[in-house]
Amino acid sequence: MRILVDANEEQVAALDALAKREKRPRAAVIRAAIDDYVARHQRQAVKDGFGLWGKDGEDGLAYQERLRSEW
Repeated sequence: MRILVDANEEQVAALDALAKREKRPRAAVIRAAIDDYVARHQRQAVKDGFGLWGKDGEDGLAYQERLRSEW
């Protein structure tokens, strides 16, 4: 799939320099950058969910006992 991305002159120059140094096409460098960005943000989403249960300070057992005491 092709996508259109606007980049300023400095970004294009940096991409060209990186591509030349790595002896790869600019498109390959951009695809690698996108892969890296997506992977880092997917890991962050998982990390943000870790420990979500106890954010209000009540642990799972206390919550369970409180609910059962209403029966």
